Amino acid sequence: MRTISPAPSDSAGRRRLHAADDDSPRDYRRLAYLLLIGAACTAFRFLPLGIDPRAHSALAVGAFMIACWMTQVLDHGVSGILGCFLFWMFGIARFETAFSGFADSSAWFLFGAVCFGIMGSKSGLARRLAYVVMRGIGSSYPRLLLGLIVSNFLLTAIVPSGIARVVIMAAIAMGLVEAFGLAKGSNIARGMFIVLVYQATIFDKMLIAGASSITARGAIEKYGEVTVLWSQWFLAFLPCDIIVMVIAWRLTLWLYPPETVELPGGSNFLRQQLNQMGSWSALEVKTALLMLIAIGFWITDFLHHIPPPMIGLGIGLVAIVPGIGVLDTKDVRTINFLPIFFVAAAVSLSNVLVQTKALDVITGALFAWMTPHITGTWVSTMVLYWSAFLYHIVIGNEIAMLATSLPILMTFAKTHGIDPLALGMIWTFGAGPKVFIYESAVLVVGYSYGYFSNKDMLKVGAILSVATALILLLLVPLYWPLIGIGR
Repeated sequence: MRTISPAPSDSAGRRRLHAADDDSPRDYRRLAYLLLIGAACTAFRFLPLGIDPRAHSALAVGAFMIACWMTQVLDHGVSGILGCFLFWMFGIARFETAFSGFADSSAWFLFGAVCFGIMGSKSGLARRLAYVVMRGIGSSYPRLLLGLIVSNFLLTAIVPSGIARVVIMAAIAMGLVEAFGLAKGSNIARGMFIVLVYQATIFDKMLIAGASSITARGAIEKYGEVTVLWSQWFLAFLPCDIIVMVIAWRLTLWLYPPETVELPGGSNFLRQQLNQMGSWSALEVKTALLMLIAIGFWITDFLHHIPPPMIGLGIGLVAIVPGIGVLDTKDVRTINFLPIFFVAAAVSLSNVLVQTKALDVITGALFAWMTPHITGTWVSTMVLYWSAFLYHIVIGNEIAMLATSLPILMTFAKTHGIDPLALGMIWTFGAGPKVFIYESAVLVVGYSYGYFSNKDMLKVGAILSVATALILLLLVPLYWPLIGIGR
């Protein structure tokens, strides 16, 4: 007998109807934007630019993908797959080229990084480490703020996803705000959240951990034809990490002076949180061992030369093996593969642009004005850094920006006899500092908690962007040659 579901109540039916009504205008607007982007890119294809038709078509589809990523009319992963399909459908590239990014190590490195994030969250290891660090630093607000900043940095290698780190650290920060007895609009709340969220976006560039640095590493190795060591990248930016943490700490205390200095309950609050977590579980021990193995291999890659993606993906897969790892099939099913598809599609886009020689067209337009200025190390560093900074404001998505511009930059470096690794690292780092929330999904997620405003982001972002530029100006000519970069 067929069962009949109970009819929804009138109130439930009205709520569902109102929800549908609320979604419809938004869907129609997104559809209108999508059609407008498609029409603009189609019109671009028929402009009399005097370039090869195949390259012209590749540029049109590439512009469509980037515009969709900037406006977010579709999910980034969906937009990427759609673009790959258009490359294939219009005969711009063969299937194996149009979808070549899915066979690239960058996308699967990110899969391993996602597995790391799930391990850290599921086992509770990430939260435990954060509380331990903060308890060791102190219970006053300045010390707690420093503890949050240091924990955020240390978690970068363990939880490579900036969004995942924001979620983990936000839970801790909200607990601290509540312990202080303050509201969202308080200086303590605003200061903690803005510095945590902002630093989550730049720490990803200082370690080969997040999707953007992973994408950059793949592009530098492929198009620059140089080896990118995890350890060398880490050492190159380590002084910058330390200095930025100190500057961000002092800047936050200055811009957002705390209403109260001492945490009510002091260190007892942190001790209580750790006591509630209990002793180390088997999951935490396994997670810690796997992550220590991965970090150990990454730090010593100058000895064994095992590619970082192989290590990341290998440990991620070991974590899923029954009886050995800490994840199961249910955990894997919860993985959102669209960000992985997005990275793969961004790599595919760069591959298609290279094969069709469309990148040659972009090279002339993008780097013509930069050539006279890339002379000495000091000037070149600033030109590259601020060019990447401004270019990212236009593109609005760092992965799309890096995937499409780094191949051009690597070609430029080889043509002019400049170290591709140095240029690639400066350019990648230039994509880190931000002043607008739309520039990063990490910022969007952090902003959604409602603890800071656009004005806060603009103020803190502008100051730290200048600070990181000055730090880089000293590191590149004075420190990087000592570790084999830019010599």
